[in-house]
Amino acid sequence: MKHFIQLTLILNIICLFGANATENRWKINESGGISWPVTDQLPHRDHIEMSGKYVSAVIRYGVEADKSFWINRDIVWPMLRTIPNNTHASLTRSFNLDPVKMLSINKRLVQKESVHEIILDGKITVKSTLNETLGLVRTLFPTTELPVFGEKYEMINNGNKPVTIEIPDINILTRTQPDEGTEGSYTLQVQSKNHGAFVLQPKQTVKFYLCFSGIKEGQDFGNTDIEIELNKRNSLLSRFSDNLVLETPDETLNRAFAFAKIRAAESIYQTKGGPMHGPGGLSYYAAIWANDQAEYINPFFPYLGYDYGIESALNAYRHFARYMNPDYKPIPSSIVAEGTDMWNGAGDRGDGAMIAYGASRFALSLGDRKTAEELWPLIEWCLEFNKRKVNPKGVVSSDSDELEGRFPAGKANLCTSSLYYDALNSAYFLGESLGKNKKQLADYKAQAATLKANIEKYFGAKVMGFDTYRYYEGNDKLRAWICMPLTVNIFDRKRATIDALFSPELWTDDGLASQSGDKTYWDRSTLYALRGVFAAGDIDRGLKFLQYYSNRRLLGEHVPYPVEAYPEGDQRHLSAESGLYCRIFTEGLFGIRPVALSSFTITPQLPKSWNYMKFKRVHGYQKKYDITVEREGEKIRLMVTCGKTVTFSKLIKNGTTHTIVL
Repeated sequence: MKHFIQLTLILNIICLFGANATENRWKINESGGISWPVTDQLPHRDHIEMSGKYVSAVIRYGVEADKSFWINRDIVWPMLRTIPNNTHASLTRSFNLDPVKMLSINKRLVQKESVHEIILDGKITVKSTLNETLGLVRTLFPTTELPVFGEKYEMINNGNKPVTIEIPDINILTRTQPDEGTEGSYTLQVQSKNHGAFVLQPKQTVKFYLCFSGIKEGQDFGNTDIEIELNKRNSLLSRFSDNLVLETPDETLNRAFAFAKIRAAESIYQTKGGPMHGPGGLSYYAAIWANDQAEYINPFFPYLGYDYGIESALNAYRHFARYMNPDYKPIPSSIVAEGTDMWNGAGDRGDGAMIAYGASRFALSLGDRKTAEELWPLIEWCLEFNKRKVNPKGVVSSDSDELEGRFPAGKANLCTSSLYYDALNSAYFLGESLGKNKKQLADYKAQAATLKANIEKYFGAKVMGFDTYRYYEGNDKLRAWICMPLTVNIFDRKRATIDALFSPELWTDDGLASQSGDKTYWDRSTLYALRGVFAAGDIDRGLKFLQYYSNRRLLGEHVPYPVEAYPEGDQRHLSAESGLYCRIFTEGLFGIRPVALSSFTITPQLPKSWNYMKFKRVHGYQKKYDITVEREGEKIRLMVTCGKTVTFSKLIKNGTTHTIVL
């Protein structure tokens, strides 16, 4: 009864929060982004990461109490490698230069800037007024294919008299120590474009630009055209926006999903070891991880249909495959330094299970036989590795888990065994599509059934009053990762597990605490949990918490993406978490589960308060298709169309599973 009362109170708070839009600092705008109309609640500062193939930037920005603008840029050049050439060896520098403060207007430096709106849409746009009469629009963004961060400044004379503007010629060069770079000295340049003196008549405009570049010897990006680069960035953003389009009655969820696609897909770096998706956060570039890339983000890319993302996923699995060995020693947790080195500092984290899980789902969803055949040996190896790690009680042992010892994980944890279970099932489906040995596939299926029973026996337990799971032997505190069985369709303890996840013991203002009683939270576990709750069919309760979480991340104080963790990392916008957010919808709400190279099962979970939900221009299985779920009386109509061809159209019961063959 105690937990029921506390849960009811939490739900009431969530409903109130969702209904009271005035609580939000940010608003959804009509152009596809979000806007902060700057009025009161000042000062306020925030940070956001944006990335291109050769540059990434964490932009720290804000508005002071007097409405002036504040900015500091932490810019990373992942391919400018420093010494020692390890996981964190990307050249990074901070720049707090604000060229607006260097402008001369009618022979005097800018006297006053007043910011009235900031817009986020894959770029940062800041609208303000200078000296009461000059309108200013800043646009900040990373270039798509250059080691350059670009800024555009456009001023308009809104007064009724001519204004003289002097724009300084900025050209700052910094050369790093030769013995601190793997390729010697690097050159950092801050350069302005279109400097000079201008007389601005009423309603006339003038533009100038700022470039932040980092180069090796022999490179030169001094002639970068920022307008062209801005168009390229906009084109890339349009590509993300136009594919895998979510449509629901909840515009906050639609927009949060659209933003998550950006962060999930932009953070890929063109290294000498091929394209590598990187988490970011000023620490993790030109490298891949068994969790962030192999497990979290790679299975998502086929649905987005982003060729470069798919290429990076395949490249990641190829890098991990280099470390297969006949002795079945663990594959490293991470491949670093553009593919030239590896990291296994936390021992075996269950990385083999992560890779098998992700690679098999990726291969199935992509639907390309050649790719699937290439990945099959890696999947086989990882499954055999896990089989050899099964302990006498029938679950998988490992040194730690993906939290790498930050919290105890025992000698065998729930996460690793859950991932191995799903990987066995996916391998069975993939092997059937490829015509692999029937005895081998039957063995995978039998191992999965045995493992499922052993997960219940070994991990099933009453913890803090809930009939859920202990995370490891001896664990007596609720852990966020008890959600894992729900994400792999193990629903034996679903009700008590969901009750525990949404109880005050675990749920906080920012999602799930990693462990009951601790202030630490990692969004990845919250994102997995929300996906699992929908998969388990607790639709309306899941929706309330998803709406709360999405509202906070998209429109609250730190926006617009899911974050990594707190207090560690200060809520960095690591990229793969955004992929996990998208998977709440593809695998949770819509219930898509690949079962062959050309087919998937779908278990739509339409909330009671919705009459429809749609996905447009979904990719995968070598096709492009649309999914429509609409309420018709007591049932729902599920329709899947490929172009003008109706592949599936049937009136079904909500929450039932159906097979779609494309």
